[in-house]
Amino acid sequence: MKQSLKNPIKSFLNEWFYGFALVLLVSLFSFFLASLLTQFFLSPLIIGVVFGILASPIFRKTQNKCEKAVVFSAKKLLRAGIILYGFNVTLQSIAFVGFNGILLSLFVVVFILSVGYFLGVKILKLDKEIAILVSGGSAICGAAAVLALESSLKSQPYKGIIAVGTVVVFGLLGMFLYPILYSLDWIPLSLTQEGYYIGLTLHELANVVGAGGTISQETQEIALIVKMIRVLLLVPVLLVIPYFLRKKKESEKLHIPWFAFWFLAVVLTHSFFAFPDEWVSFFRFLSGFFLVMAMSALGLQVDLKKFLESGGKAFGLAFVLFGILMVGGFFLVYCFVPFI
Repeated sequence: MKQSLKNPIKSFLNEWFYGFALVLLVSLFSFFLASLLTQFFLSPLIIGVVFGILASPIFRKTQNKCEKAVVFSAKKLLRAGIILYGFNVTLQSIAFVGFNGILLSLFVVVFILSVGYFLGVKILKLDKEIAILVSGGSAICGAAAVLALESSLKSQPYKGIIAVGTVVVFGLLGMFLYPILYSLDWIPLSLTQEGYYIGLTLHELANVVGAGGTISQETQEIALIVKMIRVLLLVPVLLVIPYFLRKKKESEKLHIPWFAFWFLAVVLTHSFFAFPDEWVSFFRFLSGFFLVMAMSALGLQVDLKKFLESGGKAFGLAFVLFGILMVGGFFLVYCFVPFI
């Protein structure tokens, strides 16, 4: 009897406990460090992937005991986090900026994805999946978009980490650079226009909060709404990208990212039903926690050699896309958003 109880316990420890303990440890440390560095608007997502990479040698040494839970965190918890991320978006807030904000957001997402894929694959000769991940992170919503696309494409973990690294670097650069340029009067936009500009061109939600809040409350509010439109455009992108790749490889079965529909269902539910504020706050926290665990798990699986070999061209692509967003986004806002 004791032996029969011992085996399931030992099996649970070997297959799940040690892996979850490692991912959880990295995730909790990421939240703790992010809370100490709030003035820099560093997302725990970013910290999680960095410390995941640093802890990857531990994972390599204990892979036979940790792999199942780490892979589960990187795949299943990731999708749960993306679905719950829908509690950050409502149709009402999107309607606030009207058709103009929706059209500009759509143009930015489609243009950056198209140009990024062309430059990455045709000019820089990058791996197709890396080019899509870098372009998606730049075009939509940073690390969250990379994670969702990585799950949809079923790409190797190191590719997602490379793409996350690029959006982290240039997102932080933009967060600090935009307010400086605005304060120097080098960006001749109103507070409302600047909100559009930040929301249309910066990568991470934390970048938008940081840059917009430094300029004004009005700028921050507009920037967040426009950014949420870009987040919502993640759904059609997740549906189109697998079909696009399937056309290149007709023999492969079409992979439909069903979690994208659940994400949309959460957005619609959150828009039309009044949930208690405590519930919404909890779901948002749970989304963030699951995403940090997913990022930490992805970091743990990174092969540093492959990361370093492929990272240079990916950062080059991200740099070009950042320049296009910065310059092209300014002219879009200047020409199509009224000076209010």
